[in-house]
Amino acid sequence: MTSPSFDRRQFLGSSIAGAAALAVGGSPLSALAQGKTTTVGIIYVGPRDDYGWNQAHAVAAKALSQVPGVKVVEEENVPETTAVRKTLEAMVQTDGASLIFGTSFGYFDPFMIDMAKKYPKVEFRHPTSLWSADKHPMNLGGYFCFLDQAHYVNGVAAGLSTTSNKIGYVAAKPIPIVLRNINAFMMGVRKVNPKATVQLVITGEWSAPVREAEATNSLIGSGCDVIACHVDSPKIVIETAERKGVKTLGHNASQAKLAPKGFITGAENKWETVYKSFAAKIAAGEKLPNTFFGGYDKDMVLSTPFGAGATEKARNAATAAIAEMKAGKPIFVGPIKSNTGKVVIDKSYGLYDPFLDHMDYLVEGVVGSL
Repeated sequence: MTSPSFDRRQFLGSSIAGAAALAVGGSPLSALAQGKTTTVGIIYVGPRDDYGWNQAHAVAAKALSQVPGVKVVEEENVPETTAVRKTLEAMVQTDGASLIFGTSFGYFDPFMIDMAKKYPKVEFRHPTSLWSADKHPMNLGGYFCFLDQAHYVNGVAAGLSTTSNKIGYVAAKPIPIVLRNINAFMMGVRKVNPKATVQLVITGEWSAPVREAEATNSLIGSGCDVIACHVDSPKIVIETAERKGVKTLGHNASQAKLAPKGFITGAENKWETVYKSFAAKIAAGEKLPNTFFGGYDKDMVLSTPFGAGATEKARNAATAAIAEMKAGKPIFVGPIKSNTGKVVIDKSYGLYDPFLDHMDYLVEGVVGSL
């Protein structure tokens, strides 16, 4: 990929209308309208309209672009190769970006690390917890939305929407962050429907449309009447299930439009909260936090509005579960066994306890293996 140009980029211009007295994360957005324009760069590994991971960031980018005093520069379809370095260079040198969000896992090491060292006056942030104070530049950092909270809510809704008591789950990779979402989902299901099981299929790739379609069809063929997922773009999973008359739950962004008959609700990242907070701090001359994490309580996670597939009981129970998450009620209350019968959680752990970051197991009720 060649160095990005003005022709290939989407520039979301800043509004020069009156300042809004919004406050996000303790930083007044009105400060952005009182000084020079703050340019923010955002890089995506895929298309911004993928109904998934990239679109969730793009929705936040659009919201950020509407803040007075902010110019957003975007580049989509940037592979996890040296193309990342070229795009970062262009955003700094050509666009004058003072804050850049590189939104794909493989961007961090070595590309964002190297560029943070090269441009110490530019802030670089990555949507993971990979940053470490003892080995990475201080103008680099991580931010993350704890989506397991919303997957727990998804599980509550799923448990009250199934009639077969067989719920399918299509997942990308068996890594801790994915397993945490699957396990949280199972805990939500079991809270309201102890008889239900979650049948898991792992595709092995973040984006594998053919495998995702095959997995969805296989789960439906085995009797699953509700399908959930954790893949970069749930579009194929949702559309495949909708064609078969099977209910679905979303992930990352809203997929409600894809399933007008069977969509229940979904777990969405609200990156807008992070983007606006960081841009406001940059404009105010404040230091950015190197780590910035949260869930419902920090307005960083949300549930997609209920669709036609949600029963009244599911709506009521999911709404109550959201309130519990906002209040900090734990998802994982021990003792909890893995699906192989071993006690893996011996006590209760809070929503942000680091112990939960290292899951290498599936909880009881999940049918599948790693």
